Amino acid sequence: MRRQANPITLTPVPATRPVAWRPNLAKQKGKTKHAALTERIIADIDAGLLKPMDRMPTHRDLARELGLSVQTVSLSYKEAERLGYLRGEIGRGTFVKARVTDRAGRMMLDHSPNEVLDLSIVRGVYLDAHEAASREIFREMSEGSVADFMRPCRPIAGLDRHREVARIWLRTLSVSAGAERVLMTNGAAHGIFLALSCIIRAGDVVLSENLTDHGTIGLSNILGFSLKGLPTDSEGILPDALEAACASGGVRALVLIPTLNNPTGHVMGAERRRKIAAIAERHGVFVIEDEVYRPLIEEDLPSITEMLPDLGFFVTSFTKVVLTGLRVGYLVVPPTYSIRAASILRVSSWSGTYLTGEIATRWIENGTARRLLELQRDEARTRQDIAAGILGEHICSSHPLSLCAWLKVPEYWTEDGLVRSLAMQNVAVTPSDPFIAGPGHGGGIRICLGGRMSHATLTKALTTVRQAFEQLPPVYDIGPMG
Repeated sequence: MRRQANPITLTPVPATRPVAWRPNLAKQKGKTKHAALTERIIADIDAGLLKPMDRMPTHRDLARELGLSVQTVSLSYKEAERLGYLRGEIGRGTFVKARVTDRAGRMMLDHSPNEVLDLSIVRGVYLDAHEAASREIFREMSEGSVADFMRPCRPIAGLDRHREVARIWLRTLSVSAGAERVLMTNGAAHGIFLALSCIIRAGDVVLSENLTDHGTIGLSNILGFSLKGLPTDSEGILPDALEAACASGGVRALVLIPTLNNPTGHVMGAERRRKIAAIAERHGVFVIEDEVYRPLIEEDLPSITEMLPDLGFFVTSFTKVVLTGLRVGYLVVPPTYSIRAASILRVSSWSGTYLTGEIATRWIENGTARRLLELQRDEARTRQDIAAGILGEHICSSHPLSLCAWLKVPEYWTEDGLVRSLAMQNVAVTPSDPFIAGPGHGGGIRICLGGRMSHATLTKALTTVRQAFEQLPPVYDIGPMG
């Protein structure tokens, strides 16, 4: 197996100087000063004048600059933090929070016009075999009784047979749990939402990798928790950084992607997993283990959830490893949270979808899920080899079984400039913005290698990326020339 290419080491950066920002506060009748300042903060973040990870002026400095009281500035910062625009770090200051915005949505296309070579979304590969398997299961289901999975509306957590078969699949991922702890969800993102909703209150601190899936960042805005990213290396979160964050107090949960992290592709080894679990247990911190890519890895790696029976939540699904449209996931919860999780599932979506749950169940039973998973592995290896051959030293983090790769941007380009240049050549990629949860991320752009794409089309897209990297940018997008 090809070794991980040039693993990226992501380390903390020193605290930056506060951004030079002096808002223009026009007097507005009937509006308090702190409300006006809060509106200005939000407007300038939305306008891009204040960027993710910018360090805000101190309360005292901004109060002196604007002729306001320190209390007024403190109230504004607190309100902007409550609304998900700022986050405070004890001993470091107040920072602009990374948000899932319309701009981030444009970076990751939700449609793929024929003329666009879309490398912006992580998708499982889609081959003729996936098409054939889908048609076969539809034909099989149409010729038999459907009442067992089309008529029920309970149990909320999933049909008994679906949950029992789910346990078979979970055991291949090193998770052993009674059916009462397993809930069927509409994909992994749904499972993470349910897990966080079980344990998080607005204002709680949740930790993650400093580059993490943009869905977790979006949930911090919806559920109102403070997301703080921790420095990582080629195996994920650094244990010393986790220990320090937990020791500082106030940490409620850790959300992490131990296997084939999105976007960096790192894989956490067995010893690192044990260290992370031990730290979480010592500090009473919940761990939500997002293992949507775990089935792709053939190595026998332990589950953090299994080490934390009272604190661990395990999430996986079929969308990335079997079939993109099979939006079925499994959430394993601690025993005391099974009723609570089911009640949140009921009020948020009533239940997982029994129809797709039936497809997943039959495919596990008849071996189709395993066969399509093997195809995913083989094709991922092939596409990673193609990427390595074309992009070479531009890849700073990847894995032979990953569905994406993380590229370092040449110093003379800006990320946004490079993304715009590629878009003009009909290639869509994603810069670091949507993934930033903490400092020290090193920057870069993500390319995705899945979907229904021939090797020739992928080669064309990656060759365009390489050629863009090797060109000097136009003057308005130029970075430091050194």
